[in-house]
Amino acid sequence: MKEEKFVCEENCPHLNKINKVKELEPNANEYAKLSNMFKLFADETRIKIICSLLKEELCVCDLCELLNLNQSQVSHQLQLLRNSKLVKYRREGKQIFYSLDDEHVELIIQMALNHILEEEEKNGRA
Repeated sequence: MKEEKFVCEENCPHLNKINKVKELEPNANEYAKLSNMFKLFADETRIKIICSLLKEELCVCDLCELLNLNQSQVSHQLQLLRNSKLVKYRREGKQIFYSLDDEHVELIIQMALNHILEEEEKNGRA
C-alpha cells in the first residue's frame, strides 16, 4: 500500500491567493499580540481560571478554594490575565471580584471546547 504524501508534488505557487492573504494578514505587532494571548491560554491554571469565570464572577478566595491553590499563585495568574485584558476586576469592600473582560474571551474558549468535543465525538470518545 502506497503511503499518502501530505505535500505538493510540484512547486506551483498561486500568486493571486498569496497576494490576497498578504493584503488581509495581521501586521507584525498584531501577530506578536496574538501570539502572546495564545501563550496565556497555554497554561492549565489560567485556563481553569478562565473556565471558572465563564460560569460566575468570583473573588480571589473563591478561585483559591476552587482550584486548590494559594492566594499568591492565583493572584499571579490573575495579574497576567488582567494585563492582557482577558479578565477584569471590581472591588466590593475588602474583596476583589473577577470576571471575563468581554464576550470575546468566552467565544474563544467556547469555540475551542466545541472543537475538542467535536473531535472526541468523531473518534467515538464522547
